[in-house]
Amino acid sequence: MTKEEIISKLTVIVKPYVQNEDGFKNISEDTDFINDLEINSANLVDIILDVEDEFKIEIDNDSMEKMLSVKATVAIIQEKMNG
Repeated sequence: MTKEEIISKLTVIVKPYVQNEDGFKNISEDTDFINDLEINSANLVDIILDVEDEFKIEIDNDSMEKMLSVKATVAIIQEKMNG
């Protein structure tokens, strides 16, 4: 699965939790979930659970703590899918 495909699926997962629509319209690898999209920490957990379901992977606590931006999340998804 390409990075673009992962970002596309991730965008769909994140959308319901976004508080800042302007930030979401400009979503990119550099987008930070908390600062740019104003997603709260409780919703970040929901996103991680959705990511696990969508990509059929398991995300450990260490990885979970790093999943704060699109770029970091994509890297972790790729690592778990290839690992």
